[in-house]
Amino acid sequence: MTRHAERLRQFDALPTPEKDRLRREVRVLVLTGLGLNCEAETEAAFRLCGARPERVHLLDLLEGTARRRLGDYPVLAFIGGFAFGDHLGAGFVFANKIRYRLYDQLVEFIERGGLSLGVCNGFQTMTRLGLLPGLDGDYRTPLATLAPNDRPGYRDAWVSLGFDAASPCLWTRGLSQMDLPARHGEGKFLASEVTLGRLREQHQIVARYLGADGAPTQAWPANPNGSPDAIAGICDPSGRLFGLMPHPDAFLYPFHHPDWARRRALGTAGTQGDGLAIFQNGVDAAAAALG
Repeated sequence: MTRHAERLRQFDALPTPEKDRLRREVRVLVLTGLGLNCEAETEAAFRLCGARPERVHLLDLLEGTARRRLGDYPVLAFIGGFAFGDHLGAGFVFANKIRYRLYDQLVEFIERGGLSLGVCNGFQTMTRLGLLPGLDGDYRTPLATLAPNDRPGYRDAWVSLGFDAASPCLWTRGLSQMDLPARHGEGKFLASEVTLGRLREQHQIVARYLGADGAPTQAWPANPNGSPDAIAGICDPSGRLFGLMPHPDAFLYPFHHPDWARRRALGTAGTQGDGLAIFQNGVDAAAAALG
């Protein structure tokens, strides 16, 4: 059993009040600004899970005016949106700002056990930085990219995702399938065959687009961008860093789902949106590490 798995096992065994206490100690840095626009949803998601999210503008962090450092937080969120208008490629300029001004802090954050979630533009940024896939402990060398969709243009539609139960990803622990909205124009995951092979072998392909038959698919529109192997999200080998194109932050309540009225009538709507489970897993993993 890995260190993370053992800590999570111990956390799961705690009484609810103790779990909630530890969750309240989890501070989450939500990077904002420069064209990003999902800070409210992301902050709400982490707060609903019992953590203490804080929005900090990237430029304030870079200039030191925020009086914050990455070392102050166990969780870092790269949110969705259109950083710098996606000029020169989605996430490219935002990633370069971080690379040349914040990278040493970022690597220190990872080495001390920090968790990070990147959604849509955040996934693009993490990939361009080299944080994902993070093979062989290398978080500085980009090995993949998110390219323009096979069908040109921005697509906004709900998709179905399947999760790899054997993945080390801490953010998807215990999850098997969920519907989420996807809204992007550059979501096709591309990497060399060698890199893709290693991701498959190490179960780092966490999320795949599913067709109507419940199987991973390359077919549009279930796979909105044409990603090989139906890739919708990957993690690093430790499972602490996770990026995906669809938006769990946009499915926090049952009524967010387009089919929620029928789900409610059938008694399958639940009491919370499915996307919240991803945030809860991340908060609990961070809380377990603090305990």
